[in-house]
Amino acid sequence: MSSTRIDADTLRRLPKAVLHDHLDGGLRPATVVELAAAVGHTLPTTDPDELAAWYFDAANSGDLVRYIATFEHTLAVMQNREGLLRTAEEYVLDLAADGVVYGEVRYAPELNTNGELTLAEVVETVQEGLAAGMAKAAAAGTPVQVRTLLCGMRMFDRVAEAADLAVAFRDAGVVGFDIAGAEDGFPPADHLAAFEHLRRESVPFTIHAGEAHGLPSIHQALQVCGAQRIGHGVRITEDIVDGKLGRLAGWVRDRRIALEMCPTSNLQTGAATSIAEHPITALKDLGFRVTLNTDNRLVSGTTMTREMSLLVEEAGWTIEDLRTVTVNALKSAFTPYDERKALIEDVVLPGYASAL
Repeated sequence: MSSTRIDADTLRRLPKAVLHDHLDGGLRPATVVELAAAVGHTLPTTDPDELAAWYFDAANSGDLVRYIATFEHTLAVMQNREGLLRTAEEYVLDLAADGVVYGEVRYAPELNTNGELTLAEVVETVQEGLAAGMAKAAAAGTPVQVRTLLCGMRMFDRVAEAADLAVAFRDAGVVGFDIAGAEDGFPPADHLAAFEHLRRESVPFTIHAGEAHGLPSIHQALQVCGAQRIGHGVRITEDIVDGKLGRLAGWVRDRRIALEMCPTSNLQTGAATSIAEHPITALKDLGFRVTLNTDNRLVSGTTMTREMSLLVEEAGWTIEDLRTVTVNALKSAFTPYDERKALIEDVVLPGYASAL
């Protein structure tokens, strides 16, 4: 099937896997409005459609720091049990409606403790909401497996606590760890002790790198901290000249280190200039293990179906290309191998075969 004949319904039905998606960046606009009213938080607007547009416009600044600042309003409604339960359950249901069969959701528990909840209670509540969402999705005939990555905020001093939480909850749905937040000026090696602790405890982790900062951040994330995946990583292209890979780019490709690429988000933060010229296509063609992700569905006004559609329409992707990045994501997911293998063989490959 050529790229020009992949219709919207086909794209929506294709089985998808997302590795890089933030819980606090993916709320439904109507939910933000309702929860804000309940806790007395003032929003830019109380009309859900206008709020969605406000998020999208505010995020299109070309600046990562301003992009992150849009999270003020979603976080404000995620400080109590009600807000977290609803947010987590709806998160799962929205993935299922988008054709996602496996997702890893990430969030920083320290950002949800401005109310009455402790760090551990935040994690317990989110896991409860995710479980409720998965049960409802399965009952509706659209099963989805959702696992959790806990984040530490790289510019604050609670990364070690978040790493301890990932270890404590690794048998309760938490499959990995990440550091998030402003990248430039906050190198991953500042938190080396936390990463060493995770490695000793056999907890995998990814690191945001190569988005707002260049090759040194990717090198440090991999060679100093020991990350198994890279969040974004678009600037690995700075180590590729005329198709020839430098040592770091070669290391990433040859060792099958997954790049969690988020095209729309990268346009918003200035890490890429267009979908057509986004590095994901060139890196895919060079044999890198690229994966396709949404990053923040509300903030970026996107879904996995939309990200796929953009690549089909503006970068000439085919169904085979979409299958490749979906399989890539499952190969590099942090859930156990047998679960990944079953999803690839029993769900993803048959789903794409039926569309060809």
